[in-house]
Amino acid sequence: MTPGAYDAVILAGGAARRLGGVDKPALRVGGRALLDRVLDACRGAGRTVVVGPRRPTVRPVRWAREEPPGGGPVAAVDAGVRQTTAPVVLVLSADLPFLTPETVETLLDGVQGTDGVEGSDGIEGTDGAVLIDSDGRQQPLVAAYRAEPLRREIALLATEHGGLGGLPLRLLVSELALARLPHPTASFDCDTWEDITTARARIREHGRVLDEWITAVKAELGIDLDVDTAALLDLARDAAHGVARPAAPLTTFLVGYAAAQKGGGPEALAAATEKAAALAARWAEEQ
Repeated sequence: MTPGAYDAVILAGGAARRLGGVDKPALRVGGRALLDRVLDACRGAGRTVVVGPRRPTVRPVRWAREEPPGGGPVAAVDAGVRQTTAPVVLVLSADLPFLTPETVETLLDGVQGTDGVEGSDGIEGTDGAVLIDSDGRQQPLVAAYRAEPLRREIALLATEHGGLGGLPLRLLVSELALARLPHPTASFDCDTWEDITTARARIREHGRVLDEWITAVKAELGIDLDVDTAALLDLARDAAHGVARPAAPLTTFLVGYAAAQKGGGPEALAAATEKAAALAARWAEEQ
C-alpha cells in the first residue's frame, strides 16, 4: 500500500492490572519501549494517533483520550478514529513487541483482499484484516480496517447502548467481514510479567538478536538505513583475522564514518564496505 494511504491508531491507555498497574507502554523489550516498537512498525502511516497519556515517543504522533476516561477499548478506538482521515485505519495495541513493518504491510494487503489471505478468498471488499494468535483467536487490536464500516459500527454501538464505555471489542468487530491472518509471533502481546520475560528472552534468541540489535541502534541514533549485516560482519571478521582483533570494531566505525562523509545511504555504505574489505584482503595476503 502506498505510504500515507493509511492512518494508525494505537491504544496506549488501560490500567495494566495484571502488571501491577505499571506504565506498560513504557516497559522495555530489547532496549526499546513497547510503544516505540509499535510506532516503528507503523511508521508508514500518514497520521498516527496514540490514545492514552502523553509521553515521549520515538517519532511525532497525535494524542487522544477516550470518553469517558478509562471507558475501555471501544471508546478508545472511537477517540482515535475521530482524528483519522485515511480510507484505511490500522488499529494496534501498544504492547506488541514482535510487530514489524512487514506484518503491517500484510495486514494492509489483507484489506485489499490479496490472494493467500485466509478468510478473504482473494476477493476485494472485506471490511478489514485481523491477525490470529496461536490459539486461533482473532486479535482486533492487531488489525487493519476500512474506515467507513468501522465508523458505522462505532456509531451503531453508541446508539444501541447509549454510549461506548465498557463495551467489549467483540461487539465492534462481530458484524465486520474480516480476512483472518494467522501470525502467532506478531500477535503476541504482553499482559503479564511472564509475557514480558518471554519477549525479552525471545529477542535474544540466536538468529534474530543481531537484527533486533541493529534495529534498536538505528532507532536510538535516529537513522533510517538498510544495513547489510552480513557484509559488515564479513568485513569485521576479515579485519580481525587479517590484521588484529581490535581492528574489527575500528574498521566498521571508519566505514560508517566514510559513508556519512559521502552523503550516507545504502550505496555509500556498500562502497565503503567493499573498499575496506579489499584492503583487509590485501593486508592478509602479505602475511
